[in-house]
Amino acid sequence: MLKKRYLHRNDWRRITCRHYSQKWVEEPGFTGYIALIVMNEVKEPLVTSQAGQELRIVDKDYSWLQQLPMNEHYVVTTMFDDKGEVVQWYIDITNVNGVDQGEPYMEDLFLDIIVLPTGEVIKKDEDEIEQALENEWISKAQYDLAYATFYKLLKQIKQGEFELLANSKKHREYLFQNHPTPK
Repeated sequence: MLKKRYLHRNDWRRITCRHYSQKWVEEPGFTGYIALIVMNEVKEPLVTSQAGQELRIVDKDYSWLQQLPMNEHYVVTTMFDDKGEVVQWYIDITNVNGVDQGEPYMEDLFLDIIVLPTGEVIKKDEDEIEQALENEWISKAQYDLAYATFYKLLKQIKQGEFELLANSKKHREYLFQNHPTPK
């Protein structure tokens, strides 16, 4: 029972007025889709607690950049505040990154990594992937794939070699410049 999520997230009712753009990108170190959701109006802000601090990740004029590399097993969502500053990077470990009728999507494998601008790394949802395996929502092969990807990314992040984090501002600016957002 994998969750299939499209990058446009049109089913997200918290955002009442939005602008969405996406682009196929081929560059050294990344081939895939980048997508930007600008939250022009929201029903209410969304605040999460990470590493003992409250983080506002959704509010008016916040934006989320999603980087979906093809032939990889993760998607990076960079959450920006209304001033364009990174709030956090959220990395979903995925079974498949694909395209369905022109719409990029991911199949979420439950396991996640959060990286804060301070450099702090938070491992998320290890209990959820254990439950998914136990309930046979995922196979042992999917479980192993998730953890292999998880540990590979943790190592790259620790060594400063995970380029998508550094490229998130560049990708966001590209979508702003080439796909103007109404304000």
